[in-house]
Amino acid sequence: MVLMLMAVTGVSAQRLYDAYFLEAMLERQKGHHDAAFSLLTRCQQINPQASEAYYFLAQYYTEMNNADKALEYFLKASQLEPDNATYMETLAQAYIGKNQFGEAIKVVEQLYELDKSRQELLDMLYKLHIRQHEYDKAISVLDRMELIDGKSERLSLTKSSLYFQMGDQEASLREVKALSEQFPNDLNYRTIYANSLMLGSGDDMGERRALARQILADVLTEEPNNYSAQAAMRAYYLGERDTLRADSLTRSILLNPETTLEDKITLLRQEISYNESHGGDSTHVLSLFREMLALPEPSADIAEFCAAYMNMKQMPRDSVSAMLHTVLRLAPDNASARLQLVQYAWESDNNDEVVSLCQSARLYNPDEMAFYYYQGMAFYRQNDYDHALEAFQNGISVITENSNPAIVSDFYAVMGDLLHQKGRQREAFEAYDSCLQWKPDNIGCLNNYAYYLSELGQQLDKAERMSNLTIKAEPQNSTYLDTYAWILFMQKRYEEAMGYITKAVENDSLHSSVILEHAGDINAMNGQIDEAVRLWQEAMKSDPDNKILNRKIRRKKYIK
Repeated sequence: MVLMLMAVTGVSAQRLYDAYFLEAMLERQKGHHDAAFSLLTRCQQINPQASEAYYFLAQYYTEMNNADKALEYFLKASQLEPDNATYMETLAQAYIGKNQFGEAIKVVEQLYELDKSRQELLDMLYKLHIRQHEYDKAISVLDRMELIDGKSERLSLTKSSLYFQMGDQEASLREVKALSEQFPNDLNYRTIYANSLMLGSGDDMGERRALARQILADVLTEEPNNYSAQAAMRAYYLGERDTLRADSLTRSILLNPETTLEDKITLLRQEISYNESHGGDSTHVLSLFREMLALPEPSADIAEFCAAYMNMKQMPRDSVSAMLHTVLRLAPDNASARLQLVQYAWESDNNDEVVSLCQSARLYNPDEMAFYYYQGMAFYRQNDYDHALEAFQNGISVITENSNPAIVSDFYAVMGDLLHQKGRQREAFEAYDSCLQWKPDNIGCLNNYAYYLSELGQQLDKAERMSNLTIKAEPQNSTYLDTYAWILFMQKRYEEAMGYITKAVENDSLHSSVILEHAGDINAMNGQIDEAVRLWQEAMKSDPDNKILNRKIRRKKYIK
């Protein structure tokens, strides 16, 4: 009778467990994770031998950043069901997450025993042994891969590299030599073997280098334009300090039309690096560039690389500019070369050149906003406001949601200034609004927008808020201080305005007539007439034709 009761109790417990677990999975699917976690906890209490409850609870502990508890439960799930590959893989990842690579290796080995068709597990074992700096064990894993896939370049070179790191040069060489002997017709493997012979050190280096030279000579006899063999032979000559032969081979490779552009760039970088470490005389490197660019079909990439090298060597700007023009002749759509030329012209105040370069850019780089910006600013510096405005309006037409907010903001800010100068106030304020949508902290725009509003006596509260942001950003800027003081003046907050205009005058090294006149106006409205007259007189020195100022001085009072 007692035994029967125990059996019934066991059956009931299992049914209860199944009900709770099913409900937990339903809540999990609905995204009700708190409920699912509580139900799974109940499942684990009902049946402590249920692996799936531990597994799902471990996932929740992972999401809760409780790595220790998650690892404990993943381990428990795997112990309860050791043939479950999913549990084992997750356990391995949990160990890796806690940098317990040794434990992870044990788990991955067990997984591989379960299913030896899963070669990716061997890759994982290799990487784990590398993380542990167990190079001998990593090589053992590579040997296992080789038994399955046969000898390959990837495996052989990896093993060779590991042996080299372990200080076993002979074993390192054996790996590459075996590869070259297994595939004797593959010139690449013979070249790799020759390169390996030239690595390391030892009493036999002379013999090894001689053998390497012979192998490379044989390869080049079969295939004279083999870049890898040519580069290796060049390295051999450099090692022998035979710069004459090394230079000859360098020229041969670089001037060979069959050498790929990528290989030419790689060799040029090596040549520049070698040259810099041996005195840095640019004559030889520039000679190579000139010869390459004199070929029947020169590469724009080589010309651009030459310009970059000339910049690195801080050569005269005229020389760099000439090379950049060569780039554009070969590749008129090269935006970076054109933009560098624009910047040179801009820094030299050559506005005509800026306009010309940017105009040409519209044909080849119509979506590059920087060219519209520089062209507009060049016209602006020439006081050609109509063409400047046109350039900026054209630039705005290429704006996208991925455009640089700072550049777009500046576009609209300058447009606003131009429109204001043309008396188109409504459009100017719309441009300023657009500017601040892209960059709310565009200080220059905030200042100008606020000042022009104050001049019109419009939206003074908005103007005050904008101007206040500018003086917080640059509390010593006399222009921004003047704007804020003038807005307070327009709001008839004369006493407050006095403090800011005083700071503006103190920080104004240029003695601006506008700031001095404002200072006089604010002093006058604060009853400081003598000081006001003095400031107006100072302002008159820079603006002698100002009739309003003259009247203020004569009448000794503020006049609008």
